[in-house]
Amino acid sequence: MDDATFERARALFFEGNALLQAGDWQAAEARFEASLALVPGRASTLLNLGAARVAGGRHAAALSVLEQALEVAPADLDAWSYKAAALAGLGRHAEALACHDRVLGSAPERAPNWLRRGQALQALERPAEALDAYARALTLDPTLAPAWSQRGDILRDAGRLAEAAQAYEQALAHGADPVLNGYYMAATTGRGAPPSAPLQYVEPFFDEYADTFEQHLVDALDYRAPQRLVERLAGGARHRWRSALDLGCGTGLCGPLLRPLADRLHGVDLSGRMLERARARGVYDALVQAEIGAHLAGSTERHDLVVAADVFIYIGDLDPVIAGAARVLDAGGTLAFTVEATATAATFQLLPSLRYAHGEDYLRALGRSHGFDVSLLARAPLRNDQGRPVEGLYAVWRRGA
Repeated sequence: MDDATFERARALFFEGNALLQAGDWQAAEARFEASLALVPGRASTLLNLGAARVAGGRHAAALSVLEQALEVAPADLDAWSYKAAALAGLGRHAEALACHDRVLGSAPERAPNWLRRGQALQALERPAEALDAYARALTLDPTLAPAWSQRGDILRDAGRLAEAAQAYEQALAHGADPVLNGYYMAATTGRGAPPSAPLQYVEPFFDEYADTFEQHLVDALDYRAPQRLVERLAGGARHRWRSALDLGCGTGLCGPLLRPLADRLHGVDLSGRMLERARARGVYDALVQAEIGAHLAGSTERHDLVVAADVFIYIGDLDPVIAGAARVLDAGGTLAFTVEATATAATFQLLPSLRYAHGEDYLRALGRSHGFDVSLLARAPLRNDQGRPVEGLYAVWRRGA
């Protein structure tokens, strides 16, 4: 290899590093690939190419080059760390955990690896061990905001709400996302609840949940709300609707139940991954990716049936969405939905589960204020949670003229 070729490869490597630091993953990846084309097999270039691909979410492509880097430099702890990140991105959390353990066996002072070890353990449903990993990370670096936030998540799930609130306070103090951590804090303290769950919580949550959503919800939680809602909707009569809108349709659990009842069936959901699953069912005439409140406020479509099964649990203040449903419904059209029920007559309440519950009096007043005949508002279980039924309210309302 001549000196000019090596110097060009070196220059491309440094350009890639600068672009990687600036957050331009795609351009950085192109520079590292060009550098490797000139000087193949350099461990440092393979490592940084893997880092760029991890940062850009290209985890499978990252894994292949990181394994090449480790063939050249098997003791490179950064390569093992990025390999762990790629494996985690592919959902291979047990393998990611093994990579972090290898790094920490050689360098136990690396706080980011303790953080990611905790994340792997959390994904593997080993919360007590994850808490220990976060504690080690925070002992080494008390400013590590993600460790505080995820420690708070485990404590909140365990019902240790005061400790969880303290963890979220620390996360916020050290620069964690104020919207997300403020939402988590409100769920633990019962104070300052936002009117709805932040979109940056809902969309990633359901994108990640899409592949296991139905199995977990139906099999593990005995979720039967769609069937129970449609039974109440039909009321034993063979009614048929011209156009039905499935709000927050998710993977389309309601679709096969509504399809025999409607000439046209439309669905809307915030999660693109969920919509892929719904589309595969082949029962919807149209599917739209959007936040449901914005969709209802801006849609030009008219329907005579709007259904929202287990969707309003992520919205506290239902006034805008009920107004939106009234806007898209024809006179005489039907709105059917479920909510979790509060134990009191409170307007709405953000629960430690990060879901909202609503009061019966609040719903009745809200329905009437938007021109609905509140003909049915019945209590019945929605699903199980930790072996106990979650009490819900099933609503079937008719829009007046």
